[in-house]
Amino acid sequence: MVNKSEIKEHAPVVASCGHHVGTIDHLDGERIKLAKNDSESGGKHHYIPLGWVDKIDGNNVVLNKNHEDVFASWQEA
Repeated sequence: MVNKSEIKEHAPVVASCGHHVGTIDHLDGERIKLAKNDSESGGKHHYIPLGWVDKIDGNNVVLNKNHEDVFASWQEA
């Protein structure tokens, strides 16, 4: 698991397949809250668990799930 102090607000979130899935709004405990104004959000905040984070690659937060799994499993705020 990645050290959560490495995860920065406004960083892009990318699925394991390389597809952009969101932008970090902020950390909320053991979850990441994604910004609602991102192109993939549908105008709503979504939560993803920190356990989905595979690595930090430059400024990108890279997940261990493909975008289809992320969109099917994220929680709407």
